[in-house]
Amino acid sequence: MTTSATAFPLGAATTLAELTVNPHPRLALLRAREPVSWLPELNGWLVTRRDLALDVMRDAVTFTVDDPRFSTAQVVGPSMLSLDGPEHARHREAFAAPFRPRRTHEGFAAFIEEETGRLLDALEPAGAAELRRDFAGPLAVAVVTEALGLVGTTPGTVLAWYDAIVQAVSDITAGKAAGPEGLTAYARLGQAVEETVAARGASSLLGSAAARLTGPEVASNAAVLMFGGIETVEAMLTNALLHLLDHPDQLALVRSDFDLLDGAVEESLRLEPGAAVVDRYATRDTALGPATVREGDLVTVSLAGANRDPAVFADPDRFDVRRANARLQLAFAHGPHYCIAAHLARLETRIALRALLERLPALRLERGRTLTPYGLVFRKPPALYARWDENRPTGDIAVSE
Repeated sequence: MTTSATAFPLGAATTLAELTVNPHPRLALLRAREPVSWLPELNGWLVTRRDLALDVMRDAVTFTVDDPRFSTAQVVGPSMLSLDGPEHARHREAFAAPFRPRRTHEGFAAFIEEETGRLLDALEPAGAAELRRDFAGPLAVAVVTEALGLVGTTPGTVLAWYDAIVQAVSDITAGKAAGPEGLTAYARLGQAVEETVAARGASSLLGSAAARLTGPEVASNAAVLMFGGIETVEAMLTNALLHLLDHPDQLALVRSDFDLLDGAVEESLRLEPGAAVVDRYATRDTALGPATVREGDLVTVSLAGANRDPAVFADPDRFDVRRANARLQLAFAHGPHYCIAAHLARLETRIALRALLERLPALRLERGRTLTPYGLVFRKPPALYARWDENRPTGDIAVSE
């Protein structure tokens, strides 16, 4: 395999730091000139063109997640996230029913509305807040806790387990040994899963899944749902808020017609997907666009790059809540590993945004404290400071991303 700077000069010059801080100019350059490029810092291929990204995600036989290097599986074991083929289908189907469109609305809409209202009741009198940690994060945790139905737990407990498990996965990804906290948290989650199955049986999501899966398999998938439901949904809601508040003209359109809210959510997902990349591993030598990928190679699909492909999205860097084809975005991935809870994530974000905009008509970014999305794998602003008091200072202008 030729992976020299001569063959892939743009990839050789691409740093992970650049992709963490402000990836979009570099992704655009790669997409135009090296749509499948070898990145030495990644020690793998980066795919940035949408059609090629679809080729990878659709073909789980050639590009698999089932590889010993998959860090999440090293902490929680095999799950729908790290399996392919019949085993993946068995794990996924055991959890799929509550997340189908009609069941999602029937099962979660009222809870999301109630929890959103409770959070806003607590925040509204202050006139200002940091909406990522004070609103988006707590809402995501509450909905995951409700979805899993774990007995004897609170959102705070679930969040503590989540933080420890994510830290263990991050350590392994960085080439470090995972600390004991992650394994302890996962063991406690497993115990709570067992207690829930015993207490609630088939009336709970976990109990229903236990009819098809072993106890450890139920626990591993519960951890995956917890991870996706907290990390990516918090990012999805925070990024959507930032895009709307940072584009007053688009915000005005949505306020005048809440039917445009769905478009706003899809556009935000397109411009800044909460999960910027997904990893696959080549099972055989194969041609991928202009590159020859070898068996065992890491192939990272840039969802952020594919979502701004000008061959599909005109003026791709513009936030346009009326964009007709915004739903072609790939923020939820594609193929067998399309996000199982995508309908729930959309419902949660839509309900929360509408409540914020209706209850807080003066909602705006706080002057001088606007932060842009950050992160290599998961992207969201470190914080989102906003105000809605009526004493609006002059010159309250957001810093565009």
